[in-house]
Amino acid sequence: QVQLVESGGGLVQAGGSLRLSCAASGRSFIRYTMGWFRQAPGKDREFVAAYWWSGGSTYAESVKGRFTISRDNPKQAVYLQMNILKPEDTAVYYCAAQYGSNLLEDKAYNYWGQGTQVTVSS
Repeated sequence: QVQLVESGGGLVQAGGSLRLSCAASGRSFIRYTMGWFRQAPGKDREFVAAYWWSGGSTYAESVKGRFTISRDNPKQAVYLQMNILKPEDTAVYYCAAQYGSNLLEDKAYNYWGQGTQVTVSS
């Protein structure tokens, strides 16, 4: 059982950068795979990045090379560094967690934060 709170969203111009943070509270954070998802108005929620509990990370092709996911287990925090932002990155970004599994589907994630808005102007 974990609770997740995102922060760091805002309004930026195309080409700019933002760093999102996800603060987790609860037990056994190290055993959770942590993911970032996003949802734009009128569109389905989509996978952005994940950091597996067993090690390693993966990214959606649309953000690979621009976004970087990292985690700090002692601080129970996950971050998403977003560079070279594009207007199509505009969305609500959600932090999510799954316990002891490494699955890509959002269905596999048991816990979700409230989301933080990222808006990129052209």
